[in-house]
Amino acid sequence: MTALPGETPGTDDAPAEDAAAAPAPGGGADGPSPDGPTAGPDAAEAQEAAAGGAAGADAVDVVAEPASASSEEPPEAVEESAKTEKPSEAANSSVASADGSAAEETSETSADGSETAEASADGSETAEGSADAAPAAELSEAQAELAAQRELRERIEKRKAEKAAPISAGGGLSGTAADLLAAVRAVESGEKAGTAFFARTAPAPAPAPASPRPATAQPPRPAVPEVPAQQAASPEALEAVRAVLAQGGAPEALARPAVDALGEQAAELLRTDPWHLLAVSGVRPEQADGFARALLGSECGPDDGRRTAALVGRLLEQAALRGHTALDAAAVRTALAGHAVRDPDAAVLNAVEEGVALLFGEGGDAEPDETDAEDGEPDEDGVREADPTADADAAPVRMFLGLDRYALAEESLADGLARLVNTCEKTADWTEAAAGAPSPSAAELIRTVASAGLVVHSGGEAARAEPAALIAAARGLGLRALGAAHSEDGRRRLAAATGDPATAVTLAGLLSGAQGPGRDEDGALALDLLVVLDAPQLDVEGAAVLVEALADGARLVLSGDPGVLGSAGAGRVFADVLAARACPQVVSRTPDPGPIGELVSGIGIGELNQVDAPGKEVVIVPVRDAGEAVHRTVQLVADSVPRAFSIPAEETQVITVGHGGAAGTRALNEALKQRLNPGPGRFGGFDPGDRVVHVPAPGRAVPGVVRSADGEGLHLDCGGVPVVVPQERVESSVRHGWALSAHQAAGMRWPAAVVVLPGDAAQGLSRPWVYTAFGRGERHLSVVHGADRALPHAVAEVPAQERTTRLRPLLEALLTPDAASPTG
Repeated sequence: MTALPGETPGTDDAPAEDAAAAPAPGGGADGPSPDGPTAGPDAAEAQEAAAGGAAGADAVDVVAEPASASSEEPPEAVEESAKTEKPSEAANSSVASADGSAAEETSETSADGSETAEASADGSETAEGSADAAPAAELSEAQAELAAQRELRERIEKRKAEKAAPISAGGGLSGTAADLLAAVRAVESGEKAGTAFFARTAPAPAPAPASPRPATAQPPRPAVPEVPAQQAASPEALEAVRAVLAQGGAPEALARPAVDALGEQAAELLRTDPWHLLAVSGVRPEQADGFARALLGSECGPDDGRRTAALVGRLLEQAALRGHTALDAAAVRTALAGHAVRDPDAAVLNAVEEGVALLFGEGGDAEPDETDAEDGEPDEDGVREADPTADADAAPVRMFLGLDRYALAEESLADGLARLVNTCEKTADWTEAAAGAPSPSAAELIRTVASAGLVVHSGGEAARAEPAALIAAARGLGLRALGAAHSEDGRRRLAAATGDPATAVTLAGLLSGAQGPGRDEDGALALDLLVVLDAPQLDVEGAAVLVEALADGARLVLSGDPGVLGSAGAGRVFADVLAARACPQVVSRTPDPGPIGELVSGIGIGELNQVDAPGKEVVIVPVRDAGEAVHRTVQLVADSVPRAFSIPAEETQVITVGHGGAAGTRALNEALKQRLNPGPGRFGGFDPGDRVVHVPAPGRAVPGVVRSADGEGLHLDCGGVPVVVPQERVESSVRHGWALSAHQAAGMRWPAAVVVLPGDAAQGLSRPWVYTAFGRGERHLSVVHGADRALPHAVAEVPAQERTTRLRPLLEALLTPDAASPTG
């Protein structure tokens, strides 16, 4: 590995041989939580904001964490949040000083593909909408709710009556409803075409055919608007929640986030159980405690069942951000004690009885002991394992708590995978297709898939050619075969490998129906074979939805690199299916080529090797501090790499360990914008030409470029797909994207990558992190290295953080060992 010719990549005056003689990068890996949705530095910020420290009943009486209170917010972030805090500044001035930094961190993680997207705790994103809403009638929350229910019932009865008789005039309708009725009548009478009512869609020359068509046959719209995650809250519900928040001393800016999280019944829920406020993103336990004391007075205490149940739910939600689908019950009890709960055992049992959490067991009976053998009373902690008088010879039971959404997803996924294994035709003869495969590994994969409904394929970047060969072979046999990638970049690379764009889709596009063959008459995907690339990025809920959409008899291949960072969402689907060994496994023997491939392959087995790079494919740039790291990174992207390799700046991706710090994504994006696309940030902090990352849903990071902005929102070009982000969602879902985290970059590649490892990155490094980051460059990799010995230590000794999940034992129970035929 050498420096770029004729210069030292990081400095203007140092001799070039200094960089050329620099030792190989010490290796890098994920931080303590590298593969979790909030693992590593990317996720550490969300964890800090979520954890909030131990909170007891004596916590301060604060509720919100205004994002604008922190001075660390990057220039690229939209700076409108400060305006929305004004209604509550006088009563909550202590909030900004005490908790502003943590809330800013929570807001920042919302635009990271590696974390769950969260709204800022102060509701800055939604306060504007609240201000614009018409004032609600002066009603109590109960009266408002009753009025809303009456109105809903009246609408239902009216629509029933309208269906039973012809509509003569529609005079009883007004506003949008009247406009829609007029539009329907115009279309039915033939006066206007249906497309005439959509301004951005060209009028169709003829009506669409009555028979359904696959989604791929429809031309794309000029722009794809982002669908808001929540329905608009009614003014009555917002007003009722504001009244409750004001009574509890909480900022009214939390009204809209509370309604979004709790629904139209939010006011009543908060009044009867103030700790429901913990459902609002960014609110800490001590803040909810203050809100509860203001509403309930002496009626509440640290062991209030409502409080302990909410705390258990919060602990499990925070664990899900780290990738866990369940938590050890002992760990939950310890955490509850840290929140001043005097009887954690009773608190856990109460949470289970209230339905907040589900109880599972491993190694014995998983059910709670309902009654004691002698007096019929519940055990002290409700589980047999805690009984000190239990039979010493009995199998130990390790108890776990989990949220029902993840428990149901894992059970559904296990059942679905077992269904695919059992319903597949196992006598298919694909010998001739395998004989024409381009490599022995591809031929092996084709033969294996011919006789199995579920197959796991593992390998590096070069091994992606094998699933491509499988798809081509299956289509040659007349099967409906398709490949789904994690990102648009992965889709393009798969399409290039198969030679047919119709064979490749993104996973999100397939599930939404925007891409792919559409659904059959039974609602299942019209596929005989689906190959999922980048399978380590599958979280348990997404995987459950995908498998449920596959018909009986369909074949599923999960393909990916086990060494990369795991999914942004909860679960470890790919790793659990591998570990269960309940289906055939094909391990590719195709190595990644070149110096970068050699370096990354060594990292995968815990070795950071010196590699020969005669074409300067790998360059190490030593730095002394974070300031120098930023300077050299900008020089590499703007000057050195374009001059030496003819790779333009827009095709070079910077990857760093975290968002914060002097060399995090914020600082790097600010410096890169000033050099590559300076501007005032006239579109909410963005200018035309800015590179951004858009997060349309938690766990999905989509690179794009800003094109323009108007009343509809911010217009982006995301890999050739136009996207419109509504104004109210720009702050929470768009960030500058010259520099990304490794989680955001997973599943994508660029011609050149610059990996920044400042000295303060040691805690965020692990083997999967370094493996992922170093593998993002196709032709060139520059490592801005200031982590010293932390890099080789991470590669050799810091593996991926384990996630607590239940999928593996569920698969082992459903699928027999003879169903697996490991190969490779």
